[in-house]
Amino acid sequence: MEDISLKNFSFKSFMLNKANFQTHPYHLVTISPWPLILSWSLLCLTTTAVLWFHNRGGILVLGSFLTFNFLIYLWLRDVSWEGTYGGDHTHAVQKGLNLGVVLFIVSEAFFFLSIFWAFFHSALSPTVELGSTWPPYGIEPLNPISVPIFNTVLLLSSGAFVTFAHHSLIDKERYNTLLGLAWTVLLALAFTALQGIEYWEAPFNISDSVYGSTFFFSTGFHGLHVLLGTAFLSVGLWRIFTYII
Repeated sequence: MEDISLKNFSFKSFMLNKANFQTHPYHLVTISPWPLILSWSLLCLTTTAVLWFHNRGGILVLGSFLTFNFLIYLWLRDVSWEGTYGGDHTHAVQKGLNLGVVLFIVSEAFFFLSIFWAFFHSALSPTVELGSTWPPYGIEPLNPISVPIFNTVLLLSSGAFVTFAHHSLIDKERYNTLLGLAWTVLLALAFTALQGIEYWEAPFNISDSVYGSTFFFSTGFHGLHVLLGTAFLSVGLWRIFTYII
């Protein structure tokens, strides 16, 4: 029987055979179940999160989050195979991926710009409906020299560690890459936990005037980005940890 293990896998011969029937450098993706399944997982995660906000379904939130992470791992596993062994991430495809990431970051920047615009529009010139004062009458703001500033330190520290891990990965320093990513994930989880505590102890809610709406809208979407980033980095950490040299 022919041995088809990766040990005897010839990437060069694979690419030569592939070039016989593909006359362009672009990647025509195959049918994948992960986009549909992952979308369903996100729906379950948001639904259970709403139940958790009403003091129900705490274990369901944890299960949905772990399922979401596992599905991301399976999807990224296929993407990694396509790029590493399938030869699908050609120079033209990589340029497209880079452009897609740049456009995504630009769209996110404008998204948060609109949120900050709403906050400063109300804060710098409070209307009569807000009592011509900021914060609006009856709103007790959070003390910035407590959990918010500590969370800021955690977030900046996690950014420093992931930058350290990135440069270590470029230099092929596996131990430092694992160390940097591990600290990044731990700090991100601590940030998310503290933000949840901050939400729990906040003396106002999302329906309390413009102040509550802009606060929970901005910090909530930022927390969602942190959760997604934590999931992606956790997958990367696991792949590097299980990689056999």
